[in-house]
Amino acid sequence: MNVMKQISIEKVTLNIGTGKPGQELEKGKILLQKISGLKPSETRTQKRIPTWGLRPNLVIGCKTTLRGAKAREILLTLLQAKDNKLPIRTFDTHGNFSFGIKEYLDIPTLNYIPEVGIIGLEVAVSLQRKGFRIKRRGLEKRKIPQRHAISKAEAIEFARKDLKLTVFDSREEAE
Repeated sequence: MNVMKQISIEKVTLNIGTGKPGQELEKGKILLQKISGLKPSETRTQKRIPTWGLRPNLVIGCKTTLRGAKAREILLTLLQAKDNKLPIRTFDTHGNFSFGIKEYLDIPTLNYIPEVGIIGLEVAVSLQRKGFRIKRRGLEKRKIPQRHAISKAEAIEFARKDLKLTVFDSREEAE
């Protein structure tokens, strides 16, 4: 296989959205710290939504981004919480995928944390190929050409082979 066509994990983002600042947000930060070993960053609102009690720059969640070997290691552990199975609808058209974990107790390496209680988190995985730097570089940014972009089918194939993931159609599960 062409080296430039090989797919790899760019980053894994762990996110907990609480919707409001306070005790739940602090619990989320503790949980992300335990899972990743990194200090989570706060996510803030951009708009004012009076019916939800939101105003600009209000902290409503936390996230942490993992890259490299640590991202792969933690992703494999988090996928065990989903029994290494994901529905096909979790993959987007650009080859990325995301899933939620309802309770962190499903993660095999974590035990119950009394100060946190029971909460869940969201996991987003971004995939890349060599040459994807052209969309992020400082000078002469370019779009990824369609022939080099990662398709949904290629991402699913990568997940099946490299991550040993079972990808199923949600209609198959219903039957």
